[in-house]
Amino acid sequence: MLSNLLAILPLFLTLVLALWLRRTLVALGVGILSGALIIAHFDIVQSVSYLLEIGVKQFYSQDAWQWWHLNVLTAMLLLGSMTQLLARSGAVGLFGDWLYRRIRTGRQARVGVVLLGWLVFIDGIFSCLAVGHVCQPLSQRYGIRQEQLAYLVDSNASPLCSLLPFSSWGPYVMALLAGLSFLPVSALEAFIEVALSNFYAITTLGLSLIVAWFGVGFRPIESAVLMAAEPSKVTQMDIAPPSSQGNPWLLAIPMLTLLCASVGLTLWSGAQQVPAWDISAWLASADIGAAMRDACLLSTLVTLGLLIMSGRSIGKLLGDLAHGVRMIAFAIAILLCTWMIGAVIQDLGVASLLADWAKWYLSPSLLVAGMFLLCAIMAFATGSSWGTFAIMIPIGGEIAHNMDASLLLPVLSAVMAGSVFGDHCSPISDTSVLSATSSGCLPHDHVVTQLPFALIAAFAALVGFQLVNLSVATVFVWLGVIGTSLGLLVLMARFYPPWVAARSQTN
Repeated sequence: MLSNLLAILPLFLTLVLALWLRRTLVALGVGILSGALIIAHFDIVQSVSYLLEIGVKQFYSQDAWQWWHLNVLTAMLLLGSMTQLLARSGAVGLFGDWLYRRIRTGRQARVGVVLLGWLVFIDGIFSCLAVGHVCQPLSQRYGIRQEQLAYLVDSNASPLCSLLPFSSWGPYVMALLAGLSFLPVSALEAFIEVALSNFYAITTLGLSLIVAWFGVGFRPIESAVLMAAEPSKVTQMDIAPPSSQGNPWLLAIPMLTLLCASVGLTLWSGAQQVPAWDISAWLASADIGAAMRDACLLSTLVTLGLLIMSGRSIGKLLGDLAHGVRMIAFAIAILLCTWMIGAVIQDLGVASLLADWAKWYLSPSLLVAGMFLLCAIMAFATGSSWGTFAIMIPIGGEIAHNMDASLLLPVLSAVMAGSVFGDHCSPISDTSVLSATSSGCLPHDHVVTQLPFALIAAFAALVGFQLVNLSVATVFVWLGVIGTSLGLLVLMARFYPPWVAARSQTN
């Protein structure tokens, strides 16, 4: 019994510290160190030797380089650099100037916010900053309340990124999925399957489109109403119409290059292994790590070329690249620690212990929905979806694999959806804060006014996951998700008055 408790201690410390300190990296570090001490029987020298061994194994093991890990880290570094090149060079602002001169109605302005969020799919934080700042002039021109702008910005950032394998989220999540030795398909195929069942993210995107098209408002607190009628009390600045005609291509070309290169190189790498014309076989055989690395390199080089031609100096570009590396370093550190704690947990035999306990205390009929709720609570408390992914994807995968292998991918979908939901609603989430500040409203007002819509999507997702758990046909699962979300939206509009929907927004 004592040995079992010691084996589970590193994982327990990781979970508790992640919730208590809200610092995922510290929690993972403590889990790794405590696990190394237990494995080495509390011998300091042996513990250090063990840590060095598992650290090296992440990159070189069994006389071979671990190219998947190396390619993922390279892709993340390149995406971080490309993000900062676009953000610091003014490419986003020029796109906003171009967009500002082509919008004619409030509806076009709101839908434009959504579509711009879809265009800037590369990273959630980048999307929140870029779209919010670019669309503030549009919101003031067409009477879009700052809270509504913040909702549209936030709802088309992280939820969208969680669905796309070629966003900055893709390599990170696929690296975690690839760490599951029992995964029945490739990491890319698993990501796609998980994304297609991410009911929360998909429902959130759909609700944001409804809000944008029909101009549905929120039930704001009093301060939000005052700020809707007055200039922003948060940013304390007057936003004038753009002085330039704008240029959409500095932003659009790099993003389209990343999209097309990611898809094309992935299919090409698979086609090298499977001569027959079979796209599904190509995806299964593709070297997604190398494809993502090369696509990110190509799009970064294209971005550099465009910025050089636009007149940005080499010195500034080098500074942008260095800043991008610094910005992505924290996420890379979390990923490295995740790989290491995965090795520690495997050596401690935690998976079999969790599986045994799960069989005793968890009902298979509630596993998927329960995992969604658990991850939502963790992400809400920590304010980090990525941190929750790092901890819960390995744990959820092990539990599902040992309890009912057919529920593995649905459980992973629930982990992704619950983590995004918790992060989306959390007042300490970086995307919540950045969406609010870039849109010109207080973070508290943004969280409060966004919460009803997030809860609608979450409840619809919960219904969907429970139906999946009960082996209901996919078409009926989606009917349940769509019906629940639309029904709750109608009920909230009826019984949650007054909803502020300015007449000027209905054009």
